Amino acid sequence: MSDPQQTAAAAPAPKQSNGKRRALMTLIVLVIIIAAVAYGLYYFLVARFHESTDDAYVNGNVVQITPQVVGTVISVNADDTQTVKVGDPLVALDPADSKVALDQAEANLAQTVRQVRTFFVNNNQYEAQIALRRSDLQRAQDDLKRRMTVAQTGAVSQEEISHARDAVRGAQASLDAAEQELASNRSLTANTTIADHPNVLAAAAKVRDSYINFARNTLPAPVTGYVAKRSVQVGQRVSPGNPLMAIVPLNAVWVDANFKEVQLKHMRLGQPVELTADLYGSGVVFHGKVIGFSAGTGSAFSLLPAQNATGNWIKVVQRLPVRIELDPKELQEHPLRIGLSMNVDVTIKNEQGGQLANAQNTVYQTNVFDNYGAQADQEIARIIQQNAGTGVGAPAQNSSSATHGRATNSAPAARLM
Repeated sequence: MSDPQQTAAAAPAPKQSNGKRRALMTLIVLVIIIAAVAYGLYYFLVARFHESTDDAYVNGNVVQITPQVVGTVISVNADDTQTVKVGDPLVALDPADSKVALDQAEANLAQTVRQVRTFFVNNNQYEAQIALRRSDLQRAQDDLKRRMTVAQTGAVSQEEISHARDAVRGAQASLDAAEQELASNRSLTANTTIADHPNVLAAAAKVRDSYINFARNTLPAPVTGYVAKRSVQVGQRVSPGNPLMAIVPLNAVWVDANFKEVQLKHMRLGQPVELTADLYGSGVVFHGKVIGFSAGTGSAFSLLPAQNATGNWIKVVQRLPVRIELDPKELQEHPLRIGLSMNVDVTIKNEQGGQLANAQNTVYQTNVFDNYGAQADQEIARIIQQNAGTGVGAPAQNSSSATHGRATNSAPAARLM
């Protein structure tokens, strides 16, 4: 049998074990309470002012390169992944047909200028004719007057007097005809010059049209960016509107973040945004701001919109695309590509901005094609000056070489805003 004293010494052990368990439970409860309080403070002070989503992707402009005239491709000067600058020639079409049309239009303009120049010269000729006819009329009237003076003496017959009257009438008719010819010719030149004459303007319009069609055989880059989706090949016959390649300006991309409709209650334009890309990880943080909300949800603008009026309708939480502008300097340091995944965190504490009414319009434009008209006007002015007699003695410029020289001029700068 065991010793009674040993049994009595071992009896207090369960009480000590229960005390440790109670202390441990108390510690756990305190930790839970502290964590709950900390989370509550975090939520009310920080978390409730943030909305985040990982359903966000980089988006940007995809500038299509399409021909404006029919032609055969003779040169492709850019390929996928390559960088091109605004105005760089990307695709060249065979210019043979358009060159013939341009030469014909220029020759027609030169001929028209010379014809109109003749109209102005004829005014002086008709004025000289009028002076001559007026002199003939005066001489005929003097002859008739002399004959009428001596008619009573019988020295002049009535037949001779009649012939003198007929001569006066003939001279008067010739004078009237000359005056009508001058008036008719002046109606062709009144209130105009050679360069502003309607015939010259019509011929110049044909030159301008032919020149622009000739210049359009070279397709320049409307913006600076990266080449993508190149499908054009040398020898391919292309028509207006056929997509040949695309240019993506990666310095002007944005992010489309698809937030749940319940997350948009306090979201406003201009609110700051922090973003991270899966490409760079959480170590690289992009900063931006909300600049717009889509006019409809993704399902509303899908190819097959949901038919919610059917009997098997099931409510699904919708998402609305929110457009986020990125910092250009951060984009330059860490470039993004279209379609990359992004993690978005919007700070919604400041709700002073609007949603739709205050949205600003964005303008995209390029002036890479504007120089065509200016070059055409220079060519028209050269042809008019050369054929209007105002540049006598100036060396004549070869039309063919001048045209080819203008076609290879570098295009002006363009801007994608």
